[in-house]
Amino acid sequence: MGVEAHTTNERVTGRTWTVRLDPAGRGRTDVRVSCSRPACAAQTLPSAAAGRTAAVEHLKAHLRTGPAPRSEAYCACRAAECHTHIRPAGPRERPTPWRCGGAVVLAVVADREGRWWQVMECCSRCAAAHPTAKVVATAPPPDRAVSDRPVPGRSAPDGPGLDGAAPGRPAPAADPFRITAGPAPNGPAFAPHFSHSTPVPAAASREVPAPRSARTARSSRPVRRRPACGRIAQRFVPHDLRPVSLRDELTELGELFRAYQQRDEPDLALLAELHDRKAEAFAAWAEITCDPGLRLDAQRAEQAAAAARLQHLHRSGQAPDGEGPTVARLLTARAQWDHARAVLAHVADHAPLPGPEARLLVLMLTLRTAQSGVGNLVGQDVKGLPLSDPEHLVGRLVECGWLEISGSVEELMASRPEDPTRISVPSLTPREDDPGPFTFGRKMRPRLSGWAQRVVGEKKLRKAKTGADARLLALALATQVYVDGYLGPEGDGIDLESLVSWCAIDPETLPGLVDELTATGWLEEPEMSDGLLTGILAERVLPFSCPLL
Repeated sequence: MGVEAHTTNERVTGRTWTVRLDPAGRGRTDVRVSCSRPACAAQTLPSAAAGRTAAVEHLKAHLRTGPAPRSEAYCACRAAECHTHIRPAGPRERPTPWRCGGAVVLAVVADREGRWWQVMECCSRCAAAHPTAKVVATAPPPDRAVSDRPVPGRSAPDGPGLDGAAPGRPAPAADPFRITAGPAPNGPAFAPHFSHSTPVPAAASREVPAPRSARTARSSRPVRRRPACGRIAQRFVPHDLRPVSLRDELTELGELFRAYQQRDEPDLALLAELHDRKAEAFAAWAEITCDPGLRLDAQRAEQAAAAARLQHLHRSGQAPDGEGPTVARLLTARAQWDHARAVLAHVADHAPLPGPEARLLVLMLTLRTAQSGVGNLVGQDVKGLPLSDPEHLVGRLVECGWLEISGSVEELMASRPEDPTRISVPSLTPREDDPGPFTFGRKMRPRLSGWAQRVVGEKKLRKAKTGADARLLALALATQVYVDGYLGPEGDGIDLESLVSWCAIDPETLPGLVDELTATGWLEEPEMSDGLLTGILAERVLPFSCPLL
């Protein structure tokens, strides 16, 4: 009789232990470090930081000396119903389905506040579900080979027999899927064959070709690699292009164009130079290859170079070649011109008092305090403006609350450069919720203020004793011109209503002011028609202009 062999399918539950950090007593600063493993004694440390360090070192010692995770262990987190990462269902909620899986790992789960650390021998899915878990070791995969141990519930044979059958028992039926070496007992003498092969006797063994002999290693020869082809304008530069200098020039130009595209700020002068080099190189390439497409690309590069160069001249305020001398402007960049126009627009919208004199004074004080809302002022700065009663006007600005000064108005008018008066404009002072109306920096403010003083105090305007309204009109015309000096964008003229609004004057006064500026040589060829003022700034005042681009 066979002996019945029994095996168990039970898995060992994964290990788990915890290292805790608890206060040693109420109102005390020392802490107690304890470990759930029975062989570890508790420790008392003087502070929480020292206790946390000791707890981490204790945990690391266990991980270094402890056994590795076991592949046959049952997930310790699953044994605790995964309560650490699955929220328990309410009375009217369905429980969240969860299935363990993956390799068995040794994971460390830490408290967010650093009060305890728990080591679990669990599955990798549960370890990944913990937001603070860290896997420190992974069990090797179990051996999947079929074991030779007997199957539970089946009797072992008493002795060997035919095909493993026990003596005294009938032989089992032939396995229909079993492959035999010879022909079947009642089968034909030949194996089945198909139309594409000749019949072969079933008993004959099929010859297997011998494995190919390993190839001998090739002799080590230097690998010849062709240099990488350059690329420019969606064209590949042939590596065999001659002369070599042309090939290198095309390759370098392609790299320079790609580097230019990565720049934060455009440089139109550099771009024009690159297009010039590209036009010359493509023309030489077209002569060698007789490719009409390359010749067309060379012509397009010439046009692009001319356009970039002209745009650069316009942006920098320079006259194109053959159209007059270069203008050396006080404000040299487009950003500075835009900031100047922004200040004029802000003053026109927020002037606290009516009239051209008040607006001119507000403009000069705004430029003094534009960046931080505070600045220094002396009496000569106010007395130099074309104002009928500067002291009274300053007093009105102080009374309305737009201007604040350290001292009295009389002290301000009597102050000198060695002892200036501190002034502040509350509406221009930046706050946390309001950075202020202007975006330029500390270095830009004195440039704008100096430009306005140069325009208002221009020599011929002072000699002609023009009033505040004429000075305001001169500022407006200087900021509303094209590159060549003609008034308005593209030289089309300036709207008369905008000039009247900016100068704070009556419409009937504007023609007289235009005549004054023409007499002083500020404006040439003026004409007022169809609601527009056309003309051109005199050449001597072009350095004061801020072109519209």
